[in-house]
Amino acid sequence: MKATEAEIKEMYKEEHLSTDLLLKWSKLLEYDFFRLYSQHLILYSPPSSSSSKGLFENKTSAPQFRKNIYTKEVIDFILEQISTEEMTKNQVIERYRIPKTTLYKWISKYGNSKT
Repeated sequence: MKATEAEIKEMYKEEHLSTDLLLKWSKLLEYDFFRLYSQHLILYSPPSSSSSKGLFENKTSAPQFRKNIYTKEVIDFILEQISTEEMTKNQVIERYRIPKTTLYKWISKYGNSKT
């Protein structure tokens, strides 16, 4: 990192880090901090159009992300929402646009829920 201990402590206290500095931390700690952000985008991206237009006819201002790349943290978060009864299975399916079969696979693989 080419930084003193005091500079590193200051970085830790900062509310924001530049992407190049975050990339250095990701490499140093062997942890992908950018994956957390991309998962947030997947969960909270605006609903996609339900029309059957062609690939180039569907012009939206938001990028479209693949919905089938979920980290263990995201799966745990979603299953916790169900197990603590903060959300029902149907609410999870509607809000996060997760296929019903995928949700039930997660439930059977990672544990039972209360709903």
